[in-house]
Amino acid sequence: MTSAVDDDLWSAIGDPSRRRMLDLLLAEGGGTATTLSQQMTVTRQAVAKHLTVLDRVGLVRGAPAGRERRYHVDDAQLARAVAQLSAVGAAWDARLRRIKRIAEAIQENE
Repeated sequence: MTSAVDDDLWSAIGDPSRRRMLDLLLAEGGGTATTLSQQMTVTRQAVAKHLTVLDRVGLVRGAPAGRERRYHVDDAQLARAVAQLSAVGAAWDARLRRIKRIAEAIQENE
């Protein structure tokens, strides 16, 4: 059974800066817009906007931490994203196998 692809989720993951933030949050167990911006080439304000997008699709969850919010990756939503990617990959593998069979049949008939 394949799950439906969540376009909002994949749109959020499609941005390289957001993928980098997810990597950093996973590696460090969490972070704030300030701590993430210190490790990236974008401003704190840009990081905060990216975190809002990731939060909206459920990939991260923020909790108050002093004057900022501390974000952590939502493991369940990340697992859902991985499952979707696997399903999409399997569907494309099947399509490519069908195309190969068609191409081979055409070559045999020539």
